[in-house]
Amino acid sequence: MDLLALADFNDVARHGGFGRAARATGRPKATLSRRVRQLEDALGVRLFERGGHTLRLTPEGRELQERTQSLLEHIDEVGEVLRGGIGTPRGRLRISAPVLFGQRGLGRIAADYALAYPQVQLEVVTEDRFVDPVDDDFDLVIRANPDPSTDLAGRCFLRDVMVVVAAPSLPRSAGRSDAVVPAITLSRTPSDATWQLSRARSVRRIATSTVLRLSSMAMIHDAVIAGVGAAAMPRSLVQPDIDAGRLLDWGVLADHPVEVWALYPSHRHLSARVAAFVKLLLDRFENASPGAFARLSSGK
Repeated sequence: MDLLALADFNDVARHGGFGRAARATGRPKATLSRRVRQLEDALGVRLFERGGHTLRLTPEGRELQERTQSLLEHIDEVGEVLRGGIGTPRGRLRISAPVLFGQRGLGRIAADYALAYPQVQLEVVTEDRFVDPVDDDFDLVIRANPDPSTDLAGRCFLRDVMVVVAAPSLPRSAGRSDAVVPAITLSRTPSDATWQLSRARSVRRIATSTVLRLSSMAMIHDAVIAGVGAAAMPRSLVQPDIDAGRLLDWGVLADHPVEVWALYPSHRHLSARVAAFVKLLLDRFENASPGAFARLSSGK
């Protein structure tokens, strides 16, 4: 199989079209189209469904991409080593992270990485939807409390707790144990849950009534600051607001630990550029402490 044609095919598949792949790689669009046609002829299968302005992988094309993408990446890394780049991160690194995590200091971490490894083309995309590293073309995914998966490997770099917070403007009567608290929750959270809060060696239960459901912690943060209701959020994300008096800490939500992981496909060879970013996270969040993230969020 022609490795150059295979690489061109993977570029077209990854970027979703001949024109996009040509702009990203600098190779002529006509050359990419010709090489993919040659690969289809050699294999005797159609790799793309072509029609109108859309280009979609056939089942055979998707299988070829899944089986060869990591192989080509490994070949590139072997070439880097042979060219003298032993242990030196280089190449493309694409990372997905939650929106609020991205807003609270990830830009500074990314900047430190870019300064340390100028031969890496780093891209960080913040979004709260579930992403698949292979299907969505990410080298590293940062997520809180990910579901167990044999397809992903990684490291936990931050451990945290959930705290219930509210704006000072929210009526203080809402904090009584016999009151029903207006709550702001994630879309997937069950409605009208009961919060069991621990504070100063005491535990109390608070009934909630969901008044607003939002799809991301970033929106919940804005809404709780506005005083619409109380919300359960990771302490590391709201500690600067608590310290500044913008939010009040009502207590820790019992039995809701938070673990933030850096994940990558388990079947891929761990590249030097991914390993370097994971190490930076582990170093920055020493002992996986939420206090380290709170200091980062406040710019200290």
